[in-house]
Amino acid sequence: MAASKATFRIWRGEHGKGEFRDYETPVSEGMVVLDAVHQIQAEQANDLAVRWNCKAGKCGSCSAEVNGMPKLMCMTRLSDLPLEQPVTIQPMQTFPSIRDLVTDVSWNFRVKKEIKPFHPRKPDAPDGTWRMQQEDVERVQEFRKCIECFLCQDVCHVLREHHKYDEFIGPRFLIYVAGLEMNPLDTEDRLPELKKQHGIGYCNITKCCTKVCPEGIQITDNGIIPLKERVVDRYYDPLKRLFGIRKK
Repeated sequence: MAASKATFRIWRGEHGKGEFRDYETPVSEGMVVLDAVHQIQAEQANDLAVRWNCKAGKCGSCSAEVNGMPKLMCMTRLSDLPLEQPVTIQPMQTFPSIRDLVTDVSWNFRVKKEIKPFHPRKPDAPDGTWRMQQEDVERVQEFRKCIECFLCQDVCHVLREHHKYDEFIGPRFLIYVAGLEMNPLDTEDRLPELKKQHGIGYCNITKCCTKVCPEGIQITDNGIIPLKERVVDRYYDPLKRLFGIRKK
């Protein structure tokens, strides 16, 4: 991409009130959206608020919506965008606006505290360690890749459109629970909470969360669907209902 100029339409405002403003700035090969935002911040809008940290796609800080799609600004190359028209940049719409591109994501951390923590079983080897199958270990490693950018939370219609914050923990924390439930060492039972407080039934597996995950985690197929199956097996199995098997 040869050096040229492009227009960036950036949301400016506080607490949900504001407007889009256009900024024209030079762009060159290799630039990402965050580069352009920093350039605008340095040269034209010193008071522009933007959250970022590593600029390497690993901290999850620079989440925003670029041309209407939830993305990490540091991983969105300008060469992949149609620069003949303004590039629209706005904060994540699912969370309360603080200022400009910065949102209040503290709700996510409160939700995490409500999830039962890891509770390992007693060591089963004489040396005080555990024995487990390698495939069981590898199964939960995928969920550990989450960088908590909350893009999956942003795109989830249960939170974004229906605002079920008190009834649904969202895809990020469903895979967090999956990582605990599928851990071969864990003994805690979280199915009652998944069914009630965590609201797993609200998810209709549209896979929109999977599509925006920058780490490529198969949130729906490998995390949410297996959890749904466990809840269904315990609470809605017709044979258990027929024979009156007591459910926990």
